[in-house]
Amino acid sequence: MKVTKAIIPAAGLGTRFLPATKITPKELLPIFDKPAIQYVVEEGVKSGIDNFVIVSSRNKQTIENHFDIFPELEEKLKSQGKDKLLSAISKIIKSSSFTYVRQNEPLGLGHAIWTARHTVGKEHVAIFLPDDIIDNPVPGMAQLIKVATQEKCNVIAVQEVPKDQVSRYGVIDIRKQFSPNLFQVKELVEKPAVNKAPSNLAIVGRYILSSNIFEALDDLRVGANNEIQLTDGIQNLILNGEKVFAYRMQGTRYDVGNPLGLLKASLNFALKHSESSAAVLKYLYDLDKELLVMQGKMEMFKKQKAVTF
Repeated sequence: MKVTKAIIPAAGLGTRFLPATKITPKELLPIFDKPAIQYVVEEGVKSGIDNFVIVSSRNKQTIENHFDIFPELEEKLKSQGKDKLLSAISKIIKSSSFTYVRQNEPLGLGHAIWTARHTVGKEHVAIFLPDDIIDNPVPGMAQLIKVATQEKCNVIAVQEVPKDQVSRYGVIDIRKQFSPNLFQVKELVEKPAVNKAPSNLAIVGRYILSSNIFEALDDLRVGANNEIQLTDGIQNLILNGEKVFAYRMQGTRYDVGNPLGLLKASLNFALKHSESSAAVLKYLYDLDKELLVMQGKMEMFKKQKAVTF
C-alpha cells in the first residue's frame, strides 16, 4: 500500500484565538518560527506524501499564498544573502502539489473530509488535523503508513489521556490487542461521558483511511455537537466489514488548537532550535529566579500579616 495523498481540514474559524484570528487563519499562527500547518505538511513530506488537499473556507486565501512562490521576496532575500530564511517552505513548494477545496458550511470534521471526496480516487488517503503537532524522530504519519501497509487496513492514531478528559475526545473500544501499541477497533465513541468511556485511548489527529470513507460519510446524520463526525464515518466502515486498527503513536503531541497549547509547542520547539535554545533557556532561568523571589516575598507577606493580626 502506497499513501501519497493527504487531506488537511483547515476551514475552522479559530474562535479560541480571537481577536488574533479575526483575519489570520489559526493554521498560520506561528509555532516559534513557522506556522502550524507547515509543521503538518513537513510531517507529510517526510512520510512520503507529495499531494496535499487543503479544505478551507472563506477568508483563508492566505494559506494558499503561504504554499506558493513569492518571486519578489525570494529575489530580495537572495540579494541580501538571506535566502536560507525561505529554504524550508521553498523545498515543500517545489516537491509537492496543493489542491484547495472550499467547505461552504461549517458542518463538522466529517463533512470537511467528505467535501474533498472528488480529489481522491480508490487509494487510501492520509488525514492530518492541523491542531495536532507530533514531535518525534519518526514522523507520526510514517508510523501509521507502516502499520497500514503491513496490515492492509485503515489505521487511526491514539494516545492515552487522563480518564477525566475522555469527554473531550473520540475514544476507542478495543476488539483485540496485538501488541502494546497496536489494537483492532471494535467501536469509536465521540466525546463520551467519563463513566461511559470504553477506554482512555483517545483519537489523535492522524488517520489512514480507505476511499470508502466518503461513502460511509454520505448518509450520516448530525452527531455530537450537531456536526457530522468523522468518527461516525469510521464506525460505518467497521459496520461494513472493514478492519480499523488503532496505533498508539510514539512521540510528543501538542494540541495547538488552543492558546496555551500553542504557547507550549512554541516554547518546546524554540528550545530545540540551534540558534535560539541558549537564549530561551537563559530567559526561562531568569524567569524562574524572578518567580522564586516573588514567592519568597509572598510567604514573607503572609507571615507579617499573620503577626499583625
